[in-house]
Amino acid sequence: MMMMMKNKKKNMMMMVLVVVVMMMMMMMMMMMMMMIMMIMIMMMMMMMMMMMMMVLVVMMMMMMMMMMMMMMMMMMMMMMMMMMMMMMMMMMLMMMMMVNKKNMMMMMMMMMMMMMMMMMMMMMMMMMVMVVVVLVMMMMMMMMMMMMMMMMMMMMMMMMMMMMMMMMMMMMMMMMLMISLTYLTRTIMMIMTTTKNDKEKYNYKSGFVLEKMPNGRASFLFTQHQQVTWLRLHPW
Repeated sequence: MMMMMKNKKKNMMMMVLVVVVMMMMMMMMMMMMMMIMMIMIMMMMMMMMMMMMMVLVVMMMMMMMMMMMMMMMMMMMMMMMMMMMMMMMMMMLMMMMMVNKKNMMMMMMMMMMMMMMMMMMMMMMMMMVMVVVVLVMMMMMMMMMMMMMMMMMMMMMMMMMMMMMMMMMMMMMMMMLMISLTYLTRTIMMIMTTTKNDKEKYNYKSGFVLEKMPNGRASFLFTQHQQVTWLRLHPW
């Protein structure tokens, strides 16, 4: 950290890189989760097929598999889109921070709002997909009213519900992570852009400025260092 403080421009770039790497890691994690879930579903399907080797059942299973695959692909696409959006926002935020510190909070809030919106959209999409799948199941049940089919349908429904719950949980986790990440980034940026010179000038004691600012209030006519220092100590 101390080494980095020498070169500010480099700092900014480093920060951007860190954020991007974080995003990528998250993306990879999500993909892994999706893959694992897909594999599990496939295994279940195979088991069922082994259990009752009827043509109808096999056909139905194939159909189900296709649906599942499609659903997963959709989810992955959405995740990718979301991550891209996030990265773009982060970049925008960095640019804004380089230009004007006053607008930083606004940018943060906008980012939060955008995240929420994206989450909502994704949830809606998932709901729609689920509904379609359930409807198809119902139709199949009507087509072949057998006890076995009924049982299988019930099992499928249960699986769907479980998956839905898992997705919701993942979404919530993601949201929390994003929010904490945003604040973390802000804090790191603030700390990184404060130099040793500022520390000497403002004589830090437990994070408070003892000397007053030149005109006694948060003026934005100072140098960037002073602005950053002020913002760091009075983030709101």
